Amino acid sequence: MLSMWKLLTTTTLLSSALLAQNNDKQIVEYLEANFKNNPNIKSLDIHIVDKTVLETPKDWTGYMMRLDAIVDDKGKERQVSQKMVWFAKDSVLAPDLIDMDTGESLKGMIQPSFKPEFYKKANLLSGDKNSKHRVAIFSDPLCPFCSQFVPKAIEDMKKDPKKFAVYYYHFPLAGLHPAAVELAKAAIVAEQSGRKNVVLDLYKVKINSKERDVKKILEAFNKTLGTKITPSDLEKPSVLKQFNEDQRIAQELMVQGTPTLFFDDKLDKTKRKYEKVQ
Repeated sequence: MLSMWKLLTTTTLLSSALLAQNNDKQIVEYLEANFKNNPNIKSLDIHIVDKTVLETPKDWTGYMMRLDAIVDDKGKERQVSQKMVWFAKDSVLAPDLIDMDTGESLKGMIQPSFKPEFYKKANLLSGDKNSKHRVAIFSDPLCPFCSQFVPKAIEDMKKDPKKFAVYYYHFPLAGLHPAAVELAKAAIVAEQSGRKNVVLDLYKVKINSKERDVKKILEAFNKTLGTKITPSDLEKPSVLKQFNEDQRIAQELMVQGTPTLFFDDKLDKTKRKYEKVQ
């Protein structure tokens, strides 16, 4: 992805740029015009995903942008999708803001909000649309921290369905835990067959996270859950559709690690906001 980003970076993009007016449409048009100066870009679409008005520094707005492009990479056309953050105030547009006291970039403050359409029935573990709070969890069952934190968090919130609507999204870290990919698909198969408490049981499966043999992974899953899922079950269109949808939602929200929690539509970096609800 880094090499693709370099292809999209043009020397005409400045660290800050003067705009005639600071509005959403003009910001998009300005960025598109500058990126199109790169001859490697064959087609381009930029749109605003979300925006946040910063409390500090005052009057700055952070924009989460999505860039979709077709680029010429050494004679081969390649499709690229990239999220990026820009900051705007009055007539100034900047790719980053730095806190001089800490030396930290303020990009971390800009996160996409959890959209209403992401709350899907297939992901609902407990509670309902009338619950007071919504909690979305992205997790990998073979992630060590997830295995310690996620089941307890789910069990705690399931005790009060009027207070919490809990949504779970399968987000296996394939590079670190390849076995988690097949476990997630097996869990979806079990869920679609009507099995209850699949997610909590999923964390009880004992398997080497580096295992790639589907038969061995399913043997461990079936032994723990008492199911009879086969490798062909993992390839059912309905299973792949739900699995891929969880990955798409995670990508839209820029989820990169596990566990990641959203509390009432906002990223919960502490992962503990649900504990503070009275």
